Amino acid sequence: MAEAIGRIIKVAGPLVVAEGMKNARIYDVCKVSDKNLVGEIIELRGDKASIQVYEETGGLGVGEPVVSTGLPLSLELGPGMLETIYDGIQRPLDKIMKLKGDFIARGVSVPSLDRERKWEFKPCKKSGDSVNEGDVIGTVQETTLIIHKIMVPPGIKGTISDIKSGSYTVVEDVCVIKTQDGKEVKLQMLQRWPVRKGRPYKRKLLPSLPLLTGQRVVDALFPIAMGGTAAVPGPFGSGKTVVQHQLAKWASAKIIVYVGCGERGNEMTDVLVEFPELEDPETGEPLMKRTVLIANTSNMPVAAREASVYTGITIGEYFRDMGYDVALMADSTSRWAEAMREMSGRLEEMPGEEGYPAYLGTRIAEFYERAGRVISLGKDEKGEEMQGSLTVIGAVSPPGGDLSDPVVQATLRVVKVFWSLDAKLAYKRHFPAINWLTSYSFYHESLKSFYVDNIAEDWIDLKNKSFAILQQEAELDEIVRLIGLDALSAENRLVMETAKSIREDFLHQNAFHEIDTFSSKDKSYRILKLIVQFHHEAENALKRGVEIQNIIKLDIHEDIARLRYVPEDKAIEAADKLSRDVTKTLEALV
Repeated sequence: MAEAIGRIIKVAGPLVVAEGMKNARIYDVCKVSDKNLVGEIIELRGDKASIQVYEETGGLGVGEPVVSTGLPLSLELGPGMLETIYDGIQRPLDKIMKLKGDFIARGVSVPSLDRERKWEFKPCKKSGDSVNEGDVIGTVQETTLIIHKIMVPPGIKGTISDIKSGSYTVVEDVCVIKTQDGKEVKLQMLQRWPVRKGRPYKRKLLPSLPLLTGQRVVDALFPIAMGGTAAVPGPFGSGKTVVQHQLAKWASAKIIVYVGCGERGNEMTDVLVEFPELEDPETGEPLMKRTVLIANTSNMPVAAREASVYTGITIGEYFRDMGYDVALMADSTSRWAEAMREMSGRLEEMPGEEGYPAYLGTRIAEFYERAGRVISLGKDEKGEEMQGSLTVIGAVSPPGGDLSDPVVQATLRVVKVFWSLDAKLAYKRHFPAINWLTSYSFYHESLKSFYVDNIAEDWIDLKNKSFAILQQEAELDEIVRLIGLDALSAENRLVMETAKSIREDFLHQNAFHEIDTFSSKDKSYRILKLIVQFHHEAENALKRGVEIQNIIKLDIHEDIARLRYVPEDKAIEAADKLSRDVTKTLEALV
């Protein structure tokens, strides 16, 4: 295709209009002006192209050249992505800092993957083997935690004519495939993939396995499935970022992709400072060894926010295709939507609700629909099917916590889990500030068999009983505010006490406590079982004439509260002892 070279006729913030772009195509990447700023064509009318520029456009003038590369915005995928911090268009920030200093210079061009570093490539196929798209042809030990699988790119299949082990850079040939029409295709460890196009897979699977997060309120009351979608909306200060950090640290995913989309720089700094120091709970290695960070803070050009979520999800899909479970945290999709609103306004499109573009809902749906648990296209090193998942958790920051905001509503129409953060709970220092009365999960039914088989048969009953107690407390709360706690019957006083115990000893979790920050599924089950057991036995004691004041005054409440600070290896034993103590203590009262 002939190269399209045009010239600028209009500059409006991040939007540049160029004429003479007859040969260009929609979503082509352009080099704008002599400074070589990166832009993407988002609208074509005749030979005029509207380009959203991912860098600062100050100082650009009419008549400067625009050159279309003829290629869509694509990522470089291969060994070297883990432990790296990228900006919204996959430029490595650490390399840019060494070259240019603390601020990104305009037009700076640095390869996304290091071209000098050599990787030890171990083939798992040999000459003469036939391979299909997506098949693993070899592996690289990328970090101490992750084996990077080198796959045949989609669209290529044939017979291997040459493959060799050794130490290579990502751009050196490691394999030659002879296709069915006689052509020879040379493969490197580096693949390119357009960000706006989902990577192909064989088929999607039902969401039947949970993504365990170590957060009791999530795992017990509002679980998310592997390959599922969740939204975390809430006002400023309600703990969205802390929830995202907790999930990134403790979720049972193998790979974490954290996208800081338009959030403040200090929040991203927290991630950069904390993650290298955090230990992976399974291996004791630094958590960064299985993490990719995309930092697109609020002082970076607004248009790059739009690209950053697509960059994150494409990297997530690539690792999913290797058979890994991937969790993507997007913080926050509101900033992404604001970038769309700004570009839509500059293009003078007909606005939708609150000035957002009319296609807001479609874009959000397209993004979340790329999540899922799938059977990958190819086979692994042993010739077996690969099964991977990509779970997407998006924080939404509506102005003033208004859940009727168009971004929240468009997100809720698509996602299956809603963790509603409540400013009132946050002000009471109850974290995670997930409101148990307004949140929901649609995965309860599909995850039921996992919980019954892997935790306990009575897990569902315990959870339902806890929900019922919390809802009863909400109903009684109004009466208590009007006429006081003493006016309640003994049974209702007990409900209030148990609900308080569920809230303070189970749902509340200290993210900064070395033990309480993570709670395994077995420990969570034991704590909840103990609280519900106490409630049942106290109910029986009331029926047998025990005064409610005597039950409330018992010291055993403190022992149950302290159970969450008991280390994992001792928690089961401590819970069993407490269970016996509860029965003894209440029997003694009777």
